[in-house]
Amino acid sequence: MTKLYLTGARVVLADTVLDDGAVLIEDGIIAAINPESAAGAETFNLAGKTLIPGMIDLHCDALEKEVEPRPNVHFPLDFACAQADKRNAAAGVTTVFHALSFANEELGVRNNEFAAQVAKAVHAWNPHGLVDNRVHCRYEVTDPTAPEILLHLLANNEMHLLSVMDHSPGQGQFKDISAFRDYLARTYKKSEEELDVLMEKKLAQGEGAMGRIRLLVEAARTHGVHVASHDDDTSEKVEMLHDLGIGISEFPINLESARAAQARGMSTVFGAPNILRGKSQSGAMRALDAVMAGAADCLCADYHPATLIVAVFRLPELANITLADAVRLVSANPARAAGLPDRGEIAVGKRADLVSVAHINGLVQAGSVFSAGKLVYEARFRHV
Repeated sequence: MTKLYLTGARVVLADTVLDDGAVLIEDGIIAAINPESAAGAETFNLAGKTLIPGMIDLHCDALEKEVEPRPNVHFPLDFACAQADKRNAAAGVTTVFHALSFANEELGVRNNEFAAQVAKAVHAWNPHGLVDNRVHCRYEVTDPTAPEILLHLLANNEMHLLSVMDHSPGQGQFKDISAFRDYLARTYKKSEEELDVLMEKKLAQGEGAMGRIRLLVEAARTHGVHVASHDDDTSEKVEMLHDLGIGISEFPINLESARAAQARGMSTVFGAPNILRGKSQSGAMRALDAVMAGAADCLCADYHPATLIVAVFRLPELANITLADAVRLVSANPARAAGLPDRGEIAVGKRADLVSVAHINGLVQAGSVFSAGKLVYEARFRHV
C-alpha cells in the first residue's frame, strides 16, 4: 500500500478552510483529514501552502494551438499531447477536457478528420499522462458531415464531453457579422473572397441542424456522455436546448440566458481568462459579473490553463465570496456537471487529485501537484 501524508497545509474543504491541516492518502485515494496516525506514510510538509482539490477544466482548446501553433504548421500529435499535458500539470489542472472543434474544413486543425485524429491521440496518450486527459468534442451544428465521425468516437469511448455550437453570423457570440468576419480573417488568415464563400455556406447548412443535434444528444446520453450548449443568448434558446437533454451552458452571452440555464438545473460555465482580463474577447458579459450575480457555476480555462488558479484566488476579493466558494467553481461544480463523482473535493473516499498553492510576490502558482495520489509536478520557487 502506498501512503502519503501531506501536512502543514491550509486545507480548502467543500465549505470551509482548515488552518494547519493534514491529509492522508492511501493508494491514490484520500483516506483521512487530520488523521490521528500517519504511520508508514511518506510525509510532505507543505510549509503553510494552501491545499486545494485538483482543478477540473471542462473546456480548454489550447491543445489545438499545440498541434497547430501557426496556420498550416503542424506538430506530431503525441508531441502536442505531451506538451499540453505538462502545461496542465504545471497549472494545477488534474482533469482536463481538451476542446476539439469539428467544423468541416473551414478552420485548419478544426477539420473533422484532423480533429478526430487529435481526439484519438489524446485517448492514446492518457495512460502515460501526468494528469487525466479527456476529450471534449465541440460540434458546429451547421456542419452536416461531422455527426458520422462523432458517433464513431462515442462508440469507441474516445469522447468524454460533447457540446453543440452555432457560430453562424448574426446570433450568439457573433451578433455583429463584421465581428465574425474580422475574427476569421485575423485568426485564420482568410481573404475577403474566402470569407464570402464560407459565410454563405455556413448559413445554407443551418438547415437540418436540429435533427443532427437530436441524433448526437441521444447518442451521447446512451454512452453516458454529458452534453453542453455554447454561447446561449436567449432564455428561449436555453429552454429549447434543455428540452433536448442538454445539461451544461457554456459561456452564456448575458445574465438572462445564464439565469435561465440555472433555473432549469443546467450548469453554467464561464472563462477564467475573462476574470483576469476583466472582459470578454467577444463583447459578451463579464465572467466576474456572472460570479457576483451567482450565475456562474463553473470556471474553465477556455484557451489558457494557467489562468484558472489565478482567477480562483482573486475572486474572493473581486467578488466578495469565500475561498471555498471560489474553489468549488473549478472542482466540485465541474465534477458534478461532467458526471465525475470520484473527484473535485478534499474529502475521504475521493480521488487524491490535490494542488498546493504558493504565493510568489503576490501571484499564486501551483507548487506540488498530485494526480491520483502521485506527485506529478513540483515547482521549487526560490525563497519560498
